[in-house]
Amino acid sequence: MAEVITRPKHAGSARQAPTGRVRQTLVGSAGIVAFLLLWELAPRLGLVDSIFLPPVTRVGQALVELAGTGELWEHFGASLARSLTGFVVAAVIAVPLGILIGWYRPVHAALNPLLELFRNTAALALLPVFVLLLGLGELSKVSLVVFACTWPILLNTVSAVRTVDPLLIKSARSLGFSPLALFVKVVLPASVPTIFTGIRLAGASSILVLIAAEMVGAEAGLGYLINASQYSFLVPEMYAGIVTISLLGVALNQVLVLTERRLSRWRA
Repeated sequence: MAEVITRPKHAGSARQAPTGRVRQTLVGSAGIVAFLLLWELAPRLGLVDSIFLPPVTRVGQALVELAGTGELWEHFGASLARSLTGFVVAAVIAVPLGILIGWYRPVHAALNPLLELFRNTAALALLPVFVLLLGLGELSKVSLVVFACTWPILLNTVSAVRTVDPLLIKSARSLGFSPLALFVKVVLPASVPTIFTGIRLAGASSILVLIAAEMVGAEAGLGYLINASQYSFLVPEMYAGIVTISLLGVALNQVLVLTERRLSRWRA
């Protein structure tokens, strides 16, 4: 009888889960639609000056025109290459280093003051330093992205390793796990969600910091497009660049979310 009672409940919860996801999607979509509608109506009704905030349909038209001429793809490709390069380099450096700092207490004790110093140093405040040392070329922009992305990944990785449930570690050791097996099979899987929190934060930083850097001395990139459009008073094109940045950020975040889910299936 117990099986007869529990199975319908399980089936019912399984049917409710898709419904909840659909409802959540509809609510989120309604917010976006409301925002776009407000953006369209505000300048048309005279609530704001359409010279400074054109209707969203005009911005969409400018976006299509830029894409049609190929100019948008040129700037998009330049920004994407810089952002991904800096992001990947930062992840390759920060994840192993964060694991090392988090796993070995003497290393953490030695480096923690330095981490506290740099975690509170804004990357954009160092932009003039990077330009002076590395020039206005690609190296300074990618290096700034690396710096900005390193700290959220590093600090979250350190926190993830240091806050693994001690009961899990004790249980693994009681089962005779070697130090390597303990780390690979217990510590690292338990750390993945927190590490990916830092990676997602770094993904956003890689775009935001780069756009600001591209406004200084760049000849291509979405930041350059926005800055050049502003100086030329091409306001729809300026907003088209901003929208493109937003869409790039959303796409990058979704890729990271899907990757995290694949690596964290064991938590289901």
